[in-house]
Amino acid sequence: MTVATALVILMTIPGLALFYGGLVRSKNMLSVLMQVFVVTALIYVLWTLYGYSVAFTAGNPFMGTFDKVFLKGITPDSVAATFSKGVVIPELSFVAFQATFAAITCALIVGAFAERIKFSAVLLFVAIWFTFSYLPIAHMVWYWDGPDAITDAASLEKVTAAAGWLWAKGALDFAGGTVVHINAGVAGLVGAYVIGRRIGYGKESLTPHSLTLTMVGASLLWVGWFGFNAGSNLEANGVTALAFINTMVATAAATLSWIAGEALSKGKGSMLGAASGAVAGLVAITPACGFVGPMGAIVIGLLAGMVCLWGVNGLKRLLGADDSLDVFGVHGVGGILGALLTGVFASPSLGGTGVYDYVANKVNPDYSIGGQVWIQLQAVLTTIVWSAVVAFVAYKIVDLLIGLRVSEEDEREGLDISSHGETAYNR
Repeated sequence: MTVATALVILMTIPGLALFYGGLVRSKNMLSVLMQVFVVTALIYVLWTLYGYSVAFTAGNPFMGTFDKVFLKGITPDSVAATFSKGVVIPELSFVAFQATFAAITCALIVGAFAERIKFSAVLLFVAIWFTFSYLPIAHMVWYWDGPDAITDAASLEKVTAAAGWLWAKGALDFAGGTVVHINAGVAGLVGAYVIGRRIGYGKESLTPHSLTLTMVGASLLWVGWFGFNAGSNLEANGVTALAFINTMVATAAATLSWIAGEALSKGKGSMLGAASGAVAGLVAITPACGFVGPMGAIVIGLLAGMVCLWGVNGLKRLLGADDSLDVFGVHGVGGILGALLTGVFASPSLGGTGVYDYVANKVNPDYSIGGQVWIQLQAVLTTIVWSAVVAFVAYKIVDLLIGLRVSEEDEREGLDISSHGETAYNR
């Protein structure tokens, strides 16, 4: 878990920072690096102060309590449940691991309004959205008392009653399709609408300044994602290995799928397409990685490459928003696709693991693809609505208090100089 946690830090800083940094113009490079870096630092602190307590204590179906605020009562001897009876990990390891998830989710949003937002506005928005969107969604999807509390039907009922709303419904999200990707993608799209388009959008060329750095960032994301997905099993066993290989092959399949789609539509595949395809595959396999077989993972990857390619082209034109770095097109669309396909390919008849019955201590033989997809759809819709409403209100509050957008003069000069007084490159 310590290694997995470090890998998720790697995928955030430097991975996501470089991926995003290479995609903006050179005059905004440092601003994006700064936003990702400082958002990460901010969320680590907020998570430790109150975030962990609100997300991972038993309160109501939508939110925990302040019982563990400031990590009260958690010592080096405290333990957290895993998914196997009788297997526990240090609770501090779980706190740190989950902190990295919260941080990268908030940092992902930065890509939607890159090159035009005030630095102070980013931090204030993230603090509000983290508190009222990330924490409740994480609680709804992931909170339960753990397998050791389940011994018979009555205790299962008790655990279900105390669990998060979507967990109690039976929603499957192994490593964050709803909690991380749909949540962030929707918040980013709302931000792109509220903040408005960049100056020159649709008229000037707003091309990436360094696809070399974007490729380095995408590669670090891919490496770090093994900590993200395999680590989400919380223990080292066969399911960890399943999540690992699924993360590898789904990402590879999506990379091939995206550049094939580019070649068919434009006549040639691109490095930007390969990097974007890899991230699309990583996103789509995230909710499914511990539930589907490797062949299911490859199908999810192939579909993710094609669907997310449409998400950043056709769908983006339909929506009309300047989502600068395609946060919704890749993370929102890929997360929705992955969450729904989890319901399909988790079926044992298609090589998946099915759903474990902790009363009988074996896989439940009665798996309904249609029934599970319906549960997955409820989780997707809940996340979309919740995140959109919280994000809209948060942006409006920030705009009212300090303003969201830099001046036209500052935007034209570039945020590196105007917001931070430094440049990424010597001219």
